[in-house]
Amino acid sequence: VQLQASGGGLVHAGGSLRLSCAASIFTLNDKAIGWFRRAPGKEREAVSCINFDNTTYYADSLKGRFTVSRDNANTVILQMNGLKPEDSGLYICAGGLKCAEWDWWGRGTQVTVSS
Repeated sequence: VQLQASGGGLVHAGGSLRLSCAASIFTLNDKAIGWFRRAPGKEREAVSCINFDNTTYYADSLKGRFTVSRDNANTVILQMNGLKPEDSGLYICAGGLKCAEWDWWGRGTQVTVSS
């Protein structure tokens, strides 16, 4: 099982990015997909999760700016608006049968927000 995050880049503060987490081999529409980020010198932080039943969860500090959704059977989207420099980091997606129980980890995509 392979997960691949993509869509990162360099954006000015206040801008938006749309990250994708795509799977090979199997579909994601009955799986939980979580998004995490890791900034230099900091621990990995949970960002969001869309559960197997499409219930969504967000870190309190990100509510209202980030939205997680399913795009198709193989892709989950993290829409990030109103980006801040502190949102910079390596964004990684993970998969499992339900949120907080991760079986598969993907490679990350770098997000850099300039002030």
